[in-house]
Amino acid sequence: MSSPLVALPVHAAANVELYTPYMSLSAPPGDSISYQIDLINHGSSTQTVDLGFQEVGNNWKYDLTAGGRKVSRIAVKGGETQSLNLELDVPLEVNKGDYNFQVNAGGEVLPISVQVSEQGTFRSDLTLDQPNMQGHTDSTFTYSATLRNRTADKQTYALAAQAEPGWDITFIDGSTNVTSVDVTPNGEKSVEISVKPPESVAAGTYKIPIAASNNSTSANATIEAAITGTYGLKLSTPNDLLSTDVTAGSQRKLDLIVTNTGSSEMKNVSLSADTPSGWEVTFTPSKVDTLDAGAVTHVQATIKADKKALAGDYVVGMTASSPEKTANADFRVAVKSSTLWGWIGILIIVAVAGGLYFLFRKFGRR
Repeated sequence: MSSPLVALPVHAAANVELYTPYMSLSAPPGDSISYQIDLINHGSSTQTVDLGFQEVGNNWKYDLTAGGRKVSRIAVKGGETQSLNLELDVPLEVNKGDYNFQVNAGGEVLPISVQVSEQGTFRSDLTLDQPNMQGHTDSTFTYSATLRNRTADKQTYALAAQAEPGWDITFIDGSTNVTSVDVTPNGEKSVEISVKPPESVAAGTYKIPIAASNNSTSANATIEAAITGTYGLKLSTPNDLLSTDVTAGSQRKLDLIVTNTGSSEMKNVSLSADTPSGWEVTFTPSKVDTLDAGAVTHVQATIKADKKALAGDYVVGMTASSPEKTANADFRVAVKSSTLWGWIGILIIVAVAGGLYFLFRKFGRR
């Protein structure tokens, strides 16, 4: 970007003035500064002048342009103004302080200065667009990072993360997984960081240090993954048997187990049932206020069959539900006829047999 040093003009141009409203600007190391400069011809005839720039021993990179192109000589009509642009690159390795320069047009000299606001350093920066993210344990967190090489040389950075065992962390350049990247002098590189937590990780906030380094320079940052955990619910019996029997018109008690199979606490777990017509199911308790991750609670279900239910198999669906998750279990219930009707049948048979015996005794002798 640097231009060769232009020799000072030897001929002065009358009635020519150089003007800029900002003669002293402040900037940090590595920044670029633009000066908008007007070349004014106060005369009535066209003036042609040579343009030059003196670095006054500072040896900074610069460009002097007009109309978007570098220029070393320019003509200005009488009473008119031509616009120039001076762009100065503040070195990365520079001391804090004031630096003076000169723009020349014919015999006209415009002094300008740059105030370097901080001490220049040989360093690298690693920044994150969004360092904090939240999700479940089965989520994949993707962070966008920018690596800046604030040195005067091309740098190759090794990329590394310090995470606990089980965490899967990948650095991505474009669409390629990488372990290192090259960054041009005073340039930058965008890198994605993909983070997948272990399946068994507990809910909480995890900080993971990230580093981009080589033998000359390094940069560090920290990403955070807030794990809210997973939600899982299971409804079964102590022996996982989902069948029972009941007599029509009577009831059967079942021991149920409600298990939080996730890694997050669950609240307000309620029990309900879907039954055949005329049946009833009640739960004790009917609601579990809090169920910790991995915890188990026992619930008793009472199934009451319709007294008119015919013998056979029926399905009773039971549900444990919370705002986050639902678990279902279908129970096969075999209905047996009531013993009352059995005894009534026996009595009828006995009565019929007795009646026949009586008739036989009475009329059989004739």
